[in-house]
Amino acid sequence: MADLFEPLRVGAMTLQHRLVMAPLTRNRAPGALAHAGMARYYAQRADPQKGAALIISEATAISHQAQGYADVPGIWSEEQVAAWKPVTAAVHAAGGSIFMQLWHVGRVSHVDLQADGQAPVAPSAITANTKTVLIKDGAPKFVATSKPRALAIEEIPGIVQDYRRAARNAIEAGFDGVELHAANGYLIDQFLRSGSNHRDDAYGGAVPHRARLLIEVMQALCAEVGGARCAIRLAPVTPANDAFDPQPKALFTHVVQALGPMGLAYLHVIEGSTIAERDYHQGDGPFDYAALRQAYRDAGGQGAWMVNNGYDQALAEKALAEGADLVSFGRLFIANPDLTERMRQGAELNTPDRMTFYGGGDKGYTDYPVLKA
Repeated sequence: MADLFEPLRVGAMTLQHRLVMAPLTRNRAPGALAHAGMARYYAQRADPQKGAALIISEATAISHQAQGYADVPGIWSEEQVAAWKPVTAAVHAAGGSIFMQLWHVGRVSHVDLQADGQAPVAPSAITANTKTVLIKDGAPKFVATSKPRALAIEEIPGIVQDYRRAARNAIEAGFDGVELHAANGYLIDQFLRSGSNHRDDAYGGAVPHRARLLIEVMQALCAEVGGARCAIRLAPVTPANDAFDPQPKALFTHVVQALGPMGLAYLHVIEGSTIAERDYHQGDGPFDYAALRQAYRDAGGQGAWMVNNGYDQALAEKALAEGADLVSFGRLFIANPDLTERMRQGAELNTPDRMTFYGGGDKGYTDYPVLKA
């Protein structure tokens, strides 16, 4: 049985314990650029003795087309690479490690966020029954997503190359690796699921076809920066952003079997729903995460198995006892930069201020108190 505070080799890194900071969109990057406030925010949580063993950055757009929310960062330009360098330097100066989460939102966007007011792109021209965030009068405002257009098959190789360029840029910016965001109803997940993918070409229909884009992107990332610097986030049954598939077991078993030989650093799995109870399921009954993990191992997967979804310390310890290797925490790390130290001591945790999750300045971002020495 692994201990929550026991070291673990993950890809090319040795992590000092098993607590990871999950990717957290905060809508605090005007102009799609990282800045000094972000460097402080991540550095506060980067000391592995007190904070995260590994930080996964907020989701970061791989292209202008990939943006779906106001004031989220990007990684497609030289200016963005330069802006991220002080952030990664601050994390490393604190003794931490950081992966960048690579993001294309697909249909979860709005024409106001797209170049020249163009329609967002998707596997099929089906509007997502969800909302996105625009900044209106200096404040975040939730609005319905715009109707997307279906990607032409000739466009798909270009998107794969956008991911590849983003991975190269992330390493140049000082990140220790990259995590592909393939969860929560964004572009890769939209291709995976039959609810959003009605294509009849090589990227639609049967499970191997719907999984083709994910596999091509992961192969490109591994070829660019090496498997030990690559990871992926999956969410087999979350309904986030109108994601649905009636047979998630077959779909995600195929996915992890394809990922097994790639030599990834870790697989990051959201268990259940991000917006409902932990045992949420859709389609063919309750999802068997242990069976999914075993399918990955049987396919040669050696990467760490990271779990996520509303964990506290007791649930995290239970997950490790049941075979997980790492546990990622989101809101607890927002409110507790020294979460690991607090868990070691059994100290009281700060309560996250939900009103400051998205947009704004230092309040609810870099002003949460830490334990006194």
